[in-house]
Amino acid sequence: MRHFLSLMDLSAKEIRRIIARAMELKARAGAASSLMDGQTAVLVFEKSSTRTRISFEVGIRQLGGSSLFLSPADSHLGRGEPIEDTARVLSRMTDLIVMRTGPHQRVETMAEHASIPVINGLSDFNHPCQLLADIQTFTEHRGDIRGKKIAWIGDGNNVCHSWMNAARQLDFLLSIATPVDHRPNHAVTESCRSNIELTTDPGNAASGAALVVTDTWSGMGYEKEKETRSIIFSGYCVDDALMSAAADDALFMHCLPAYRGCEVAASVIDGPQSVVWDEAENRLHAQKALMEFLVST
Repeated sequence: MRHFLSLMDLSAKEIRRIIARAMELKARAGAASSLMDGQTAVLVFEKSSTRTRISFEVGIRQLGGSSLFLSPADSHLGRGEPIEDTARVLSRMTDLIVMRTGPHQRVETMAEHASIPVINGLSDFNHPCQLLADIQTFTEHRGDIRGKKIAWIGDGNNVCHSWMNAARQLDFLLSIATPVDHRPNHAVTESCRSNIELTTDPGNAASGAALVVTDTWSGMGYEKEKETRSIIFSGYCVDDALMSAAADDALFMHCLPAYRGCEVAASVIDGPQSVVWDEAENRLHAQKALMEFLVST
């Protein structure tokens, strides 16, 4: 029985296997599956969601299973019941837990006390499901990511942490451009040191990159800092000038939701180098492959 709380929960070989399977599933989209026939997954979402919720609910149905959605208002977690107790109860009644939460410790506690697989659908520390889709998207467009230079522009946030883990696992260079006070977590930085570089200059990070990636500057938990962050990150917008510093055939990714004119120019996200819609769709296929892996392990 395996959990998926971080990309580090998988070996590089397993990540590549899941990506390959995701592309197979995409190629035969609509084909019926009975892998999860008779099984129920419960989505414990303490954070709002569009792509994560839809992709998991649709993916579970396409694998032949059923899903239940629990928001804080729908369960006793929102009234203070210990996660440990919820994990034990869900393990007696369901077959898979997807948790989307704030503090990463909450999903770790869920996994520690569950006797069924737990998937991290997002925490404040990382977002590994997003990276499976991102790596799938890059592979579809440009082949193996090994040895490539990838640029991360903006905030050293949870998605950045997962990109750092991906660089370590899949052996590529991640060049991270952030303001000094918004660099990624120190422990993650040290563990991934041989595959990352830090800079405050977006142009340096993007120079020669095969892919430029960004995320919103005021993600969940930072909404009240939107105006302040807009000032801090004002030089970190991925615009046409920044993309011109990357490789001629560089791709652009954003995990969405995106705010045009802030972290990315409309001409970039809606332009020919953008693969954000493939990236969004691939959440479905990558997570189906992940669930296949977990329920059959």
